Amino acid sequence: MFYPKYTISNKLLANIKKIAGLVVNLNNRRFSDVILSELKTRARVMSVFSSTSVEGNPLPLTDVKRILKNKPEYARDSEKEIINYNEALIYLESLTRKNSAVFNNELILNIQKTVTKGLIEKYRCGEIRKEPVFVNDPKTGQTIYLPPDKDEVESFLNDLYSYLSENENKIDSLILAGIFHKQFVVIHPFVDGNGRTARLATKVLLAKMGLDTFNLFSFENYYNQNVSKYFQEVGVMGNYHEVKDGIDFTSWLEYFTDGIIDELLRVGKDLDRESAMPQNELKEHHQVIIDQIEEKGYITDREYSNLTSRAKPTRNLDFKKLISLGIIEKKGRGKATYYKLKQ
Repeated sequence: MFYPKYTISNKLLANIKKIAGLVVNLNNRRFSDVILSELKTRARVMSVFSSTSVEGNPLPLTDVKRILKNKPEYARDSEKEIINYNEALIYLESLTRKNSAVFNNELILNIQKTVTKGLIEKYRCGEIRKEPVFVNDPKTGQTIYLPPDKDEVESFLNDLYSYLSENENKIDSLILAGIFHKQFVVIHPFVDGNGRTARLATKVLLAKMGLDTFNLFSFENYYNQNVSKYFQEVGVMGNYHEVKDGIDFTSWLEYFTDGIIDELLRVGKDLDRESAMPQNELKEHHQVIIDQIEEKGYITDREYSNLTSRAKPTRNLDFKKLISLGIIEKKGRGKATYYKLKQ
């Protein structure tokens, strides 16, 4: 069985509490569909760029944006990496949105198959490795880690899935997601695509546990800011069988939660900045409408007129702006017209 060693340090506990506070704060705020759509697009592009960049893809962010927009028919390997990762993101986001993602070996194999499509031999795509692998230092080229033997990989993965399932309601979801991420890298189940698969699978796991990172933020961005630090924290050195008993997840879990905090703060600033733009800015009278709907479930023009001194033509403009921003929707007709928050 798999029993990871870690300590709930003061820093880790503080990080978990801070993340909970930041998430609650974001969830309690209401933003227009225009803003959310823009930030969602940015987050996906940033995830694609950052996660492939971590693995050594040399393409700059401007090229990544161009590739995702144009999808070249004849793509180089570096471009295929971008296209593949984006395809995996879209597919996994769809699963989480429908709440139909089953976190098991089949999902993991599908992720790896998607991110490595056209980049390695077909028989190695979507298949657990059947050979030994070595992790080399990208700077020196020397081997720094020998993962578990090929015959152990499947049982180690099953132990990891069992640990997640058995502790789903016992251990904080952030800790479970962090433990999965590092242990998956330690097991190194594939010939290629381990890092990309680990990060995508972690996004699915977080979403299933209530923190959907597909929508607005990219924790991969944090890793890409200091790739050496990421590899230092997520990886181990030496022969797995010689170092396995000494693997401690504490430092990684602190770093992992640091990354989520960093991105939540960045997204909060982006939302504030976008909301302050004239075309997106909500005035006090707009908030009156939203507050009334949240309290009562709906609002009519008559009710709004009792809450404000604004004239009817201006009140109509207030409703129209909130509709155009995707915050509310109009129901009924004529005198039976009322407005509700858009679902």
